Amino acid sequence: MSLFQPLPAHKITSRHKVLDLSQPHIMAILNVTPDSFSDGGQFNDVDEAVSHCQEMIQAGATIIDIGGESTRPNAETIDTIEEINRVIPVVKAIRKQCGDDIWLSIDTSNPMVIEAAFAAGADIWNDVRALKRPGAAAMAAQLDIPIMLMHMRGEPTTMNDLAHYEDVIAEVIAELIARIEQVTTAGVKRDKIIIDPGFGFAKNYEHHCALLNQLHRLQALELPIIFGISRKRFLAEVLQKSGVVTVADTQAVQRDAASTAAGLLALQQGASIIRTHNVSMMQQALALWQQLVACDSNNNNKSTSINTNTNNSSKM
Repeated sequence: MSLFQPLPAHKITSRHKVLDLSQPHIMAILNVTPDSFSDGGQFNDVDEAVSHCQEMIQAGATIIDIGGESTRPNAETIDTIEEINRVIPVVKAIRKQCGDDIWLSIDTSNPMVIEAAFAAGADIWNDVRALKRPGAAAMAAQLDIPIMLMHMRGEPTTMNDLAHYEDVIAEVIAELIARIEQVTTAGVKRDKIIIDPGFGFAKNYEHHCALLNQLHRLQALELPIIFGISRKRFLAEVLQKSGVVTVADTQAVQRDAASTAAGLLALQQGASIIRTHNVSMMQQALALWQQLVACDSNNNNKSTSINTNTNNSSKM
């Protein structure tokens, strides 16, 4: 079997738009929060957020993930009005300045926030709580919006105490299946769902290693996969364990190379969407991956053609 396998043939729709997930997509992170772990406070101003968005689109992003509430470990919740005030002006400004082609995802668990964001032009709901808040599943069904369901136990304030698994891969898959059944029963269409194994949420170092090694097993759910590990603590632990002094103690913004390498490993296992802070670096890696897949496909087609011609010649 070739090292470079094409992605599964998935598509999602939002209003009149279709996103072909048989090709990889970069989801660029745009936090409009004062307290996100990596870039909190950098893009709170609407003009700064739009400028950064334009830079990420030029670098290769096809999806912009806008977050108005931090979900880092021990993060505190904010009220609905505050989150709406952070997110909606940015959505409107991006739509006005960047047009309709770019896909806008909203990183929220609040059904009132997504309702306002969808009305302002958002396309996707990215929910780390997998529609568990009251009214969330009903809102997703009402809006008929694509939804990213992430695996997490508890809340950001409690999730680290819940990272106990006998078989992390099997349990993540089982818990995602249960959640998918619950939200589809509430009216969410299965073909609107994208799954997220939840790197960084209720999992420790060993769990992350196992998930990244066996991410391909999530393909059994026959749904698109989003992969988000950019700059997270697991990568800091990887670098600490490397034994290389110069990379053993890193700040979040210094983990982009490891983040990109992990993104490639996820692509190889069927992830269609890579969520990242550093679009340019991920785009370079994605370009290499795409061309190697195409090259391998062309070589396989040539081999098939040669074999066919040889077989036909032997029958003459």
